[in-house]
Amino acid sequence: SASFASRADGVAYVSTADVLGARKPAPRRSAAKKARDALLGGVGDFSQLAPGDFLVHQLHGVGRYRGLVKLPGTGPRSRDATRGGVNAGGLDPGRGDGNVPFGIDFLHLEYDGGTLYLPVYRLGEVQRYVGAEGHAPRIDKLGGVTWEKARAKVSRQVAALAEELLQVYAQRAALPGHRFPAADDYFREFEAAFPFEETPDQAAAIDAVLTDMESAKAMDRLVCGDVGYGKTEVALRAVFRAALAGKQAVLLAPTTLLVEQHARTMSERFASWPVKVGKLSRFQSRNEQLATVRALADGNLDVVVGTHRVLSPDVRFKDLGLVVIDEEQRFGVTHKERLKKLRTQVDVLTLTATPIPRTLHLAMAGMRDLSIIATPPADRRAVRTFVATVDEALVKSAIEQELARGGQVYFVTRTIGDERPGTGTGTGTGRRESIHDWAGMVRRLVPKARVGVAHGALPAEKLEDVMVQFVKGELDVLVATTIVESGLDIPRANTMFVARADTFGLSQLYQLRGRVGRSRERAYCYLLVPSPDQLTDEARRRLEALQRFTELGAGFQIASADLEIRGGGELLGAKQSGSIASVGFDQYTKMLEAAVAELRGQPIHQLVDPELTIEVPGFIPDDYVPDTGQRLELYKRLSAIEDEDEVREVLDEMQDRYGPLPGEVLLLADLMVVKALARRIDAISVELTRARLAIGLGPSTPVDVTKVPGPWKLERDGRLHVPIGATETAPAEAARRRLQSLIERAT
Repeated sequence: SASFASRADGVAYVSTADVLGARKPAPRRSAAKKARDALLGGVGDFSQLAPGDFLVHQLHGVGRYRGLVKLPGTGPRSRDATRGGVNAGGLDPGRGDGNVPFGIDFLHLEYDGGTLYLPVYRLGEVQRYVGAEGHAPRIDKLGGVTWEKARAKVSRQVAALAEELLQVYAQRAALPGHRFPAADDYFREFEAAFPFEETPDQAAAIDAVLTDMESAKAMDRLVCGDVGYGKTEVALRAVFRAALAGKQAVLLAPTTLLVEQHARTMSERFASWPVKVGKLSRFQSRNEQLATVRALADGNLDVVVGTHRVLSPDVRFKDLGLVVIDEEQRFGVTHKERLKKLRTQVDVLTLTATPIPRTLHLAMAGMRDLSIIATPPADRRAVRTFVATVDEALVKSAIEQELARGGQVYFVTRTIGDERPGTGTGTGTGRRESIHDWAGMVRRLVPKARVGVAHGALPAEKLEDVMVQFVKGELDVLVATTIVESGLDIPRANTMFVARADTFGLSQLYQLRGRVGRSRERAYCYLLVPSPDQLTDEARRRLEALQRFTELGAGFQIASADLEIRGGGELLGAKQSGSIASVGFDQYTKMLEAAVAELRGQPIHQLVDPELTIEVPGFIPDDYVPDTGQRLELYKRLSAIEDEDEVREVLDEMQDRYGPLPGEVLLLADLMVVKALARRIDAISVELTRARLAIGLGPSTPVDVTKVPGPWKLERDGRLHVPIGATETAPAEAARRRLQSLIERAT
């Protein structure tokens, strides 16, 4: 927090950073960038692509990936393979190309009745297929009509949705919102009292929210960030701003535990200011709820934290100005309809840890503002994650080590069972142990541990008592159901066990793991499973993913297809799920983006990759990057670059990870820059040999052929030709320079 002067009391408040000097943060560029790229990139990750996975080609539809294969460099036949690519008329992988002495990598895609070999420099034409979890799509027929029919049907549905979205946007734009006053000294004092240094993303989100509140338009902003990354403080700044302006605020949370956590945090944060906080949930008695409802109606409460109880007809506000919604997708349909009405009346701020893919964000551009918090808090350490069978020695040792450093432990299980005392016979076998069995085992293994049991079937008062005891540190181990999935923020709790982790979904496991590791202490998460031979393939993949992606911000990397769809559903509604399943998530959102732009009267100009015919060996050698998945991901990133800076970033990363760059990789990089430059001038074809470069221009090209610089010439074939001298040792680099000169002087 920065230093400031308060005119009200004539005091200057100086931050410790200005006195002692600011601490230089540890370089987190790569981790933060990975998190942001994963969040914004949505479903595009190719590093985990495995043979048998489904891909969607923008022209040919859904196909099955069969692997990365070596095929000859270009010639007429490989150009056919790029477009048509069936064995019966495209490239035969067993046949060389006489005039090209080297091979490049191709994606092998299987279709109904044919095969497509796609050069890696055209990976921009395919995306991973993402549909509902467990849904296997039908692969399309090459040259058939099924893909076009599916696209036409979805196109009609998307057009209707785009029209509906624009109507909602127009209604909101027509309604005047409340313009909150600019920040004053009291607000700056409140900001300065924040005990942590804001991360860059967090500070940007706060600034965006405050700017929204100061504008005349009603705010509707979504703040998206990983668990524990500081979304709550963003909301608290907005609530405090509303209270200072004499407006009431409400914070809606999906669970009673989350309500308790937010209410506690808010009361502590507002303790030094005259902001009255109330709460509404089933943890309150009827009389307490009635008193809160009356206080809201009379204006005696500034802010209320509650579950959907706040949306009940009997709850009225004297002067509501702000609604904060935590994890809106977890509310029911009826509640969402009520929230939709609120959006046209007051400022709305939504918090979510659900990834919102970049493509969907682009489609919604201008209709809902989005802030992303992808930077981890300073000194936060990744949670070490282990998959293990139930070993009593392991459980005993891990609990004792946590208690020895003054910490607390979560033990999570799915099954409640009966109310009999635990027998302590939990073994992690196939049978369903009750929560009391696990609690009994913990008590038997660590007799000195104070153990509590919490689950949703307990009476509200008893559940609250147990949770409060754990929060206060009066319990060492909390044996609980997934009721702890969200809502508890206990820095001392840094060890977690999840019993029968193989029965949980990936996103649920990630949310659970987010309950630990919320301080500077190293945290540990043990995923307990039956013997390996009892695990399904799906369960094994989920557990491996969680174990592999433990770095900070990894939530956006391990988000499952189901979680991605829910991220879209939060903005689009469940009715669109069928359309998404038929063409895949990425293709769907591209179509939605185009439909919105068309209705707005905006020009729709989609950049199309030019047809490449090349005679230079640009590829990533197998012995340089041995892992096929990593090689694919690098090809994918290089095929999507737009300028030399992006290429340099990828090359720097490759050199850092794999060593000095081979000549073939440098050639590939130059080729990708050539492709990006050609795309910029709407080129439909690029032919590069060791002697010349030829460019075929599309109808929308910005190039004025009357101004082309020498030695460029417009030939009879309608293409622009430029020679590459016999002395040129790097034709791809020479082609890049020639193309840059053309763009600078003829566009």
